[in-house]
Amino acid sequence: TNIFKKSYDLVNLRALAGLKVDGALTPQVLKEQGLVRDIGAVKVLGDGELTGAVEIHAHKFSQSALQKIEKSGGKAIVL
Repeated sequence: TNIFKKSYDLVNLRALAGLKVDGALTPQVLKEQGLVRDIGAVKVLGDGELTGAVEIHAHKFSQSALQKIEKSGGKAIVL
């Protein structure tokens, strides 16, 4: 057991694409929508596609998620 290992709540782009939220998608908003359990560490994965420009705040992003967010005209902000 690694006591220094950080565990993340994972969210796919497919889940984020269906949200109807004004403004940025922060860990607090994701928790309110029921997508994550804890706002302490959120990682966005690149499974799915975004249809519009979205500003996403998270603690970590996969490479494919970063590429898809930037391709759709959005912003990925690392906390």
